Amino acid sequence: MKAIVAGADAEGISEELEALGVTVERVDSPVFADALEDAGVADAELFVLTDLAEGISITLAKEINPDVRAVRFGSGELPESVAGTVDLVVDPSLLGPEAVAEELVDELA
Repeated sequence: MKAIVAGADAEGISEELEALGVTVERVDSPVFADALEDAGVADAELFVLTDLAEGISITLAKEINPDVRAVRFGSGELPESVAGTVDLVVDPSLLGPEAVAEELVDELA
């Protein structure tokens, strides 16, 4: 399983996914389409956005790979223009990275 994690990862979702055997590629902000392509989003099963200011990256990831599961893992609100493209919204203050990673891996396995 492959995941792209975009934005700062203060909560550590990348490490939790890797601990479960997921190959994780990181993309730092700002997130552009070419950076997503270089990270391999076309072959990824999972796209996790941690920097909500980079909400447009969900749309970019879905344009490259319509089947990628897009997860917003951060507090705050996504811009209304991209909120409908995200598959799952998780606030890390309500559910930690370990639990989220486990659920995502189980769901996609």
